[in-house]
Amino acid sequence: MVVLILERVPPGLRGELSRWMIEPTAGVFVGSVSAMVRDRLWERAMKAGYGGAGVMVHTSNTEQGFDVRTFGDRSREMVNIEGVWLVRKRKECSS
Repeated sequence: MVVLILERVPPGLRGELSRWMIEPTAGVFVGSVSAMVRDRLWERAMKAGYGGAGVMVHTSNTEQGFDVRTFGDRSREMVNIEGVWLVRKRKECSS
């Protein structure tokens, strides 16, 4: 199982991804693809999603049963502490 969440990416990328996965809500893609297809879709999303952001969560042989990948500037960041994924809200910059 693969879940890919994209923010601020071109509509063409979303259309391309919908060939392989379903988009139950805007910017959220869900599917069951091979590891090779998953990796290629991720590479494509990172290249075409310049200026945007993305998170991919996919099944993996870890303690939690999944792994996480991210790109771009997001309000929350994924942190791996001793093999466990946690979410941390980024601090606001006060200028």
